[in-house]
Amino acid sequence: MTCFALKKRIVSSQCSALLVGVAMLLSGLAADPAQAARRKDGKPVEVSQRAKKAAAPARGVDKKRQVRKGVSRAALRRGAVAGAAATAVAVAPRLSYGQASGLHETADPLDLKSSVALVVDQDTSEVLFSKNHQAVLPIASLTKLMTALIVTEARQPLDEALVITHEDIDTEKGSRSRLSPGTVLTRGELLHLALMSSENRAANALGRNYPGGLPAFAAAMNRKAAALGMNSTRFVEPTGLSSSNQSSAADLARLVKAAYQHPLLREFSTSPAHEVDIGPRTLHYSNTNGLVRNPGWDIGLQKTGYIVEAGRCLVMQAQMAGRKLIMVFLDSAGKQSRLGDAERVRRWLESGASVRSPGQPLSGTRDKASLS
Repeated sequence: MTCFALKKRIVSSQCSALLVGVAMLLSGLAADPAQAARRKDGKPVEVSQRAKKAAAPARGVDKKRQVRKGVSRAALRRGAVAGAAATAVAVAPRLSYGQASGLHETADPLDLKSSVALVVDQDTSEVLFSKNHQAVLPIASLTKLMTALIVTEARQPLDEALVITHEDIDTEKGSRSRLSPGTVLTRGELLHLALMSSENRAANALGRNYPGGLPAFAAAMNRKAAALGMNSTRFVEPTGLSSSNQSSAADLARLVKAAYQHPLLREFSTSPAHEVDIGPRTLHYSNTNGLVRNPGWDIGLQKTGYIVEAGRCLVMQAQMAGRKLIMVFLDSAGKQSRLGDAERVRRWLESGASVRSPGQPLSGTRDKASLS
């Protein structure tokens, strides 16, 4: 399904919710007012003559007041309808591309919450588990792994001071950042924050300070993707805030394998926390992946990502069951579900059980041709 079709399906679901909300409101406005004046036994409440007289409009009331009152009531009704419409839009569920295309309907024996998953032996390229691994979806901040790879391989000086500017403010999603315009950090510090805590302004500043600026940086990202054989991948910017940054699990496994060759990227992406000094203040940042603080995991490289269109995403290189593995989880539903999926895969691997991947041969069958 094309990205245009997915967006059309998402908008359609939101419009349906809007129409339902408006219809409910209009039906409420059209309800019989007399129903409000009934006792518990269902009989109408008798109104005294005095009450009727008090409720009746006084004789000689200015007709202009009546007109204004009618206009005011009509305005209130219009305002109520508009408010209901806004509420309907606000509460309408926003679907990820994977949800809109039905990828979550794919069942798997591990009951993963991610609609896309891939587990590969790093050394042999053996596919141990796969689920919709060729589906192309937005990848959110997994983008920053390619951003870091481009900066590192360009050999730009890590001790060079860079300035955060208004150009680095997120106008795509309106995300927050503690790096206000005017903040000065080294390229190395920005790289660390982009990988470890997914700092968007840091990532954008890295791309902006590449020779040729952001357009040249995006072009370099796409050239590297092509060189790695990431044929289903496209980048338009260095943060992942744009849903146009898209890839597949199979392509991302190649990216993880390439990034793992750089010790600096392994160190920066897996550090549990980091502090940076900004003038008189010290900012404390934590890793977005809680598994790096879990002593039961041996993680060599990782990156998380999230935007609505992509769902919760995670890529990792980790050692378990005596093997170096690359794990990719895309479009996971639920804030902690991607970490839960990683735990499910680990328990399965350590148990030594065999499962059949959706649409794939029995787990353990070698498939080097597609991922080597």
